[in-house]
Amino acid sequence: MPEHTPAPLLPTQEEKTVIRMIEAVNGRDFDALDALIAPDVVRHCAATPDVEVRSLEEFKAFLRRDLSAVPDAMQELDLIFSSGPFVAARVIYRGTQDGRMGPFPPSGKKLEVPFLGILRVENGKIVEIWTEWDNLNALAQLGHLPPGPATR
Repeated sequence: MPEHTPAPLLPTQEEKTVIRMIEAVNGRDFDALDALIAPDVVRHCAATPDVEVRSLEEFKAFLRRDLSAVPDAMQELDLIFSSGPFVAARVIYRGTQDGRMGPFPPSGKKLEVPFLGILRVENGKIVEIWTEWDNLNALAQLGHLPPGPATR
C-alpha cells in the first residue's frame, strides 16, 4: 500500500497576521504594523513587569527601545498554531547586546533565546499579546549573571 503524505496545513488568517507582524519587526517596517495591530493593543509579560504596553504607539516605542539595546535583533518563527482568535507561536530571538538593556550596560555578547507568545486577533488585527521567555538564561548569555547549573 503506498504511503500517504498529508498535505501541509495552510496558515489561518490569524496566523498570517502574526507572521506578517514578525516580518515587519524584522524588516524594521513599523509603519506596516498599523495594518496588523489594533491601536489599543495590550501586551502582557511577567518577564518585563515594568514595561507597560497599552497602545500601538507604546508597542512601537517598546520595539525601538529593544532595538537600541540589540540593534541586530532578529526573530525566527519556529512553531505556530491557532485556535479561533488565538495564535500561539514559539519564536527564537537572536542578537547582540550593543546598547543598554534596562539596568545592564552593553555587553557586546550575542544571545539566542526562545520565547512563547499567544496573540489574540480580532477583525484582522492583533488586539492582545501575552509573551514569556527565560530572562535569567538571556542575562547569563550576555554575561550579566553567572551561568546556571548544567542540565543533564
